[in-house]
Amino acid sequence: MQPIEHTAAVACHPLEPLSADEIEAAAALLRAERGLGASVQFVYITLMEPTKAVLRDHRDGAVVDRQAFVVLRDRDAGTVHEAVVSLSRRETRSWREVPGVQAPLTPDEISAYRDIVKNDPRWQEAMRQRGVTEFDRVRMDPWPVGYHGPQDAPEQGRFLHALTWVGNGEDGDNAYARPVDGLIVRFDLDRMQVVDVEDHGTVPLAPRSANYTAEGIKAADNVPTFPQGPRTDLRPVDIAQPEGPSFQVSRHEVRWQRWRLRVGFTPREGLVLHDVCYEDKGEVRPILHRASLSEMFVPYGDPSPMQFRKNVFDVGEFGLGILANSLELGCDCLGEIHYFDGFVNDNQGRAVRIPNAICMHEEDGGVLWKHTDLRSGHAEVRRSRRLVISMFTTVGNYDYGFFWYLYQDGTIEYEVKLTGIITNGSVPAGERPRFGTLVAPGVYGPNHQHIFCARLDMTVDGPHNSVVECDSVPVETGPDNPYGNAWEVSRTLLRRESEAQRPANTATARFWRIENSARRNAVGDPVAYRLEPGASTPPPQPSGTHALNRAQFATKNLWVTAYDPDELFAAGAYPNQHPGGAGLPEWVQADRPLEDTDLVVWHTFTAHHVVRPEDWPVMPVSTVGFMLRPDGFFDGNPALDVPASASHARSDQPSASGCCPAEAGH
Repeated sequence: MQPIEHTAAVACHPLEPLSADEIEAAAALLRAERGLGASVQFVYITLMEPTKAVLRDHRDGAVVDRQAFVVLRDRDAGTVHEAVVSLSRRETRSWREVPGVQAPLTPDEISAYRDIVKNDPRWQEAMRQRGVTEFDRVRMDPWPVGYHGPQDAPEQGRFLHALTWVGNGEDGDNAYARPVDGLIVRFDLDRMQVVDVEDHGTVPLAPRSANYTAEGIKAADNVPTFPQGPRTDLRPVDIAQPEGPSFQVSRHEVRWQRWRLRVGFTPREGLVLHDVCYEDKGEVRPILHRASLSEMFVPYGDPSPMQFRKNVFDVGEFGLGILANSLELGCDCLGEIHYFDGFVNDNQGRAVRIPNAICMHEEDGGVLWKHTDLRSGHAEVRRSRRLVISMFTTVGNYDYGFFWYLYQDGTIEYEVKLTGIITNGSVPAGERPRFGTLVAPGVYGPNHQHIFCARLDMTVDGPHNSVVECDSVPVETGPDNPYGNAWEVSRTLLRRESEAQRPANTATARFWRIENSARRNAVGDPVAYRLEPGASTPPPQPSGTHALNRAQFATKNLWVTAYDPDELFAAGAYPNQHPGGAGLPEWVQADRPLEDTDLVVWHTFTAHHVVRPEDWPVMPVSTVGFMLRPDGFFDGNPALDVPASASHARSDQPSASGCCPAEAGH
């Protein structure tokens, strides 16, 4: 992230993310009107998104009041406030204290803790016991304390845990190679001092380096066996679109073939999609009003003193947008790229630009559809192309890529790519960990999960939708099934919020249809999109544990709630040091009706990580996600009009006659 120079820019659409000038204008207005002192920190300054009613008025030509939503924290008073600022009218519209919560951790406030910890004599003595006296070699990472009892309650103070690793101090060295096991520092962020140092016993530091950069490998003399230099048998792959990309972009509005949407960005969620529509026979049909990653929960399944405390909410305790990467052409993205910058704020309310925070491009998606007529030998093939909208964020050791894919047949896919470096622990020589996997001498990766919850504000052909659960079940052998081979799809309408808390079920190929009963397709069925869950493992922790109390959304793969613009985050607005029960489990107690209404679908999916040695020292990408597929939304295959591509057989290989008619090509 980098400070920016201001440019005069006026947002022309109510869903445009805040500009740099708007961020700083909101902060300046609040400082002036509220008389804010130096102890007040600006946590988030983001767009106060207009309600659906306001957006409908905007489409009819009404002027929309441009507003910012601001979260602030007073370090001296220990209080959190929320404000809504009208940027159009230059006034504060609302100001309220939020009692009993801790705001998310911010990069600015935790930047100074490392030097303070390194000067603490208790920590220094623990490091000397491990043979470390050169403290400039030490790496520290901040971890939220979570909630493990009354000492962690928000009113007790604002804390983090500092965990320690030891590097060799050279360029390219991977400091995560040598975890300092059993040493936990509790740090007070308001008083900026060490509260406690726990030392649960010395475990020898790992003997090897674990470098993965070319410079680091050359500098180390005890890394595991690596190939002798880079591979030399790779030939170039060029991604070229000589006529340019097929999408059109106007600020944050995107048009690509039949798709229409807006790209958004917030400091908490990062990438957001708005107003996702598909043009069908001249009609622009809405599918999603808003789609984002609502929360990400990472609990560790190891009871050791260092590991059991690790149960972090990366969205609610840090913020994916705040930690977004600046993406680079040729590395993160290939092809004809359009980038969107991200704008966030620092603790003083100054705007910070993240260049190239979001990447958008087209890519080949394999075969879209194909059939070969066996009588004539003629084949018709269409290749798929998909629009990719993505961002990467780095949260300490892990890197996460968040990818939305839009396909020509109306399919929407969401995929999370997990990579980076596993968080780890040390074991004595000759021992094997019970609750993890040994990845190198003296180093193990603990069992853990990455649990994601997507918030899908559905609007399938309008705001009046219902959700139907569909299971493939066998029919009992008898008059209706004399041969025992029959099975049918059982439909269960989820009528109320109390009924709409559902697990996935691979045994019945369970999926959920989001239907609009007021509109019928050509065969008389309600138009719909189906949510197809990917592979997902429920949390192994029993109910009642502190970790699961705070992340009750993780216990179900599907939640459905009646639309409320204030209900955005599955674990609640302020999960930092929260004891649990906020968010989805709290909202569904109202048991609101869900038939033919404006509703939100929440989908929980999990990357269940039993670590492999191949995940070390840097983890190859692993993926998890889900699909939204049209299910009777169209009257037939909407991709029949995709033109065939010209055949490009190499000169030393015969062309497949008739498979891609050149006359139907570009």
